[in-house]
Amino acid sequence: MSTGTAQHKIGSGFGATSTADDVLQGVDLTGRLAVVTGGYSGLGLETTRALTEAGAQVVVPARRRAAAEEALTGLAGVEVDELDLGDLESVRAFAERFLASGRNIDLMIDNAGIMACPQTRVGPGWEAQFATNHLGHFALVNRLWPAIAPGGARVVSVSSRAHHFSGMRWDDVHWSRGYDKWQAYGQAKTANVLFAVHLDKLARDADVRAFSLHPGGIITPLQRHIPKEEMVERGWIDENGTVLNPAGFKTPEQGAATQVWAATSAQLDGLGGVYLEDCDVAELAVDGETSGVKDWAVDPDQAARLWELSSELTGVNAFA
Repeated sequence: MSTGTAQHKIGSGFGATSTADDVLQGVDLTGRLAVVTGGYSGLGLETTRALTEAGAQVVVPARRRAAAEEALTGLAGVEVDELDLGDLESVRAFAERFLASGRNIDLMIDNAGIMACPQTRVGPGWEAQFATNHLGHFALVNRLWPAIAPGGARVVSVSSRAHHFSGMRWDDVHWSRGYDKWQAYGQAKTANVLFAVHLDKLARDADVRAFSLHPGGIITPLQRHIPKEEMVERGWIDENGTVLNPAGFKTPEQGAATQVWAATSAQLDGLGGVYLEDCDVAELAVDGETSGVKDWAVDPDQAARLWELSSELTGVNAFA
């Protein structure tokens, strides 16, 4: 299958235990501007911290603006704005405010997301995980395209190994028949990979490259919708709420490393549209294994089909 040709490790020298600071060693981001959605909590907060310490200016669009301002207190070079990815009007308003500032975006990190929530509808009745994790970011990047397009920018779509749970459910993307919170999360994370595949194809002529990635398993506020009993049952935490490391969890510093590496590393120059994990390009997944990327998530035909569907649903397409 030709879709996986670029999905091979490049021997980056980094790995699962590398931190965001490790991959930024010797990298000077002075004068570079990053946008990090959800950059005030969990992996996003660590990503923002690492980028600003390397000299970048970081814009953090946040659904909970007051919480974001509090979490980011004391970090130099950060500005907070309002953005609700589940509300396309909010996406449009944020993009217009940003574009009015006349600045270009060098690093666009689509980090915000929700996971395994009870069935929720947003906007015109869309399933919340697909709408927030994928469609909101799709509309955001397309609306910000005039600031991303000037060249050399990277767009990073934070997916997850959970894309293994489900490919695209083309006959019912919004779960009008039944609902499985983990499969719905899986579909949204597959969409995050497919988005990067097709964006990279459309944008590479402008010298803009896109990547997707699995950050690793990390206990962060992303788990807020998962009952404690379920986390105990899955072996993530004990009865007292203590994280059990045998489950292979990373620290937030290690979890943020792959997205920071994706956004900044010269090792990825000339590459794009690939899925990363543990600070390297991932291999295609082998049946029965949890690592690597499923072929359905890097299939260019499915990526093009999702782009078309997303552009119909959101009414936005910078490349039309």
